[in-house]
Parts: sequence; structure tokens; C-alpha cells
Amino acid sequence: MTGTLLNIATVLIGGSIGLLFGARIPERFKSTVIAGMGLFTFAMGAQMFLKTENPLIVLGALLIGALLGEWWRIEDGLRNLGALLEKRFARDDSAEVSARFVRGFLTASLLFCVGPMTILGSLQDGLTGNYELLAVKSVLDGFAALAFASTLGIGVLFSALVILVYQGGISLLAGELSAIVTDAMMAEMTATGGVILMGLAVSSLLEIKPIRVGNFIPALAVAPLIVWVLSL
Repeated sequence: MTGTLLNIATVLIGGSIGLLFGARIPERFKSTVIAGMGLFTFAMGAQMFLKTENPLIVLGALLIGALLGEWWRIEDGLRNLGALLEKRFARDDSAEVSARFVRGFLTASLLFCVGPMTILGSLQDGLTGNYELLAVKSVLDGFAALAFASTLGIGVLFSALVILVYQGGISLLAGELSAIVTDAMMAEMTATGGVILMGLAVSSLLEIKPIRVGNFIPALAVAPLIVWVLSL
């Protein structure tokens, strides 16, 4: 859990700095920074997708994951959680501020928790206590939180709760997961996470087309399951 706690600390510190100095940054600079983060996120997602050995597995995982996500209403649940936190902690209850809070919470939560470093780093931390990979991720997330918080507000800080539950949960269950997840499973899980990151960039960061990205989260579990079924 050491790496997860370090990750949470950097997100909170980076986000707090963004909140403190964000008002001094012109809006055009903020929008350009967010666009840059969107382009970087899209490129990183594309790079992750290229790790796949069978694109059809990724497609199947995304389709099944989307059906499960819509059925379980994951996106709505995340939005409701963001709205609940906004009502509890945000001082301004205007519709614009509320929407920005939820957007910041959703965007940061997905970006910080989807990716190979989250899974691999959490497994490494939980199994051996070596949190070097999560330390690298923490630095990246800290700078991202600074950029996002300066534009999207305090909602970014509350993504730390999602990091604690998701990333910390993987670390705690690392022993069981390491005995199950193979290299092939990890490759397809990484590729699927890459597509989700590209969706996040298109939807929340570049604002090209609204996508219910949160509902694709089950695909991360479906991808290795498909690999396991095909190996039988």
C-alpha cells in the first residue's frame, strides 16, 4: 500500500497547487494545457493498444464490458458520487460549477486508474513491497492533477478516493491475482485500457464527442477472461 499512499499524496499536493495558482492562469492557457493533456492521453492510449496480440479480443472485451457497464450504470454511479461529494464539499452550488466538479472527478479518476502502471505497479507493490513503478506513476499523476485542478477545480482532488479503493485493492489482492494473470492476459488488459484512455481523451479532455467512458471499465476484467477462455 506504500505506493498507493504515495500516489494519493502527489495527487493531493499537485491538485492543491493547481487550485491555489489556477486563478492566476488565463483561461486560454488552461484550455491549451487541457488540450495538450488530451493529446498526450490519446497518444499514450494508442501506444497501449498496440501491445495487443489479438485486436478481436480487445473488441470483444469492450463490447461485453460496455454492456455490463450500461447494465450496472457505472458512469451514473461515478457521476452520482461526484455530485454527492460536490454537494458536501463545494461552496458554489451553481450548475456550471457542479458540472465542472463532476467532470474533474470523473476525468481524473479514470485517467489515474486506467493503465498498465496502475495494475503492474500495484501488483509489484503488493507482492514484493517494491513501489518504484508506482513512484514514477505518482510523479506523472501529480503533474496531471496540477494541470487538471487549475482548470476543472476541486473535483480532481477527490479522485484520490478512487485511487485508494481501486489501486489499493489491487495491491491487497496481489497474491491471488499474480497466480492468475498471465503475460497474454496483461497484454490484452493493457490494450483494452489504452482504448479506454483514448475514449477519455476524445470525450472529457478534447471534448470532441461525449462518450460514457466509465461504462467501459468492466472491459478491463473481461479482456483477461476472454484470453483464459480461448486458452482452454
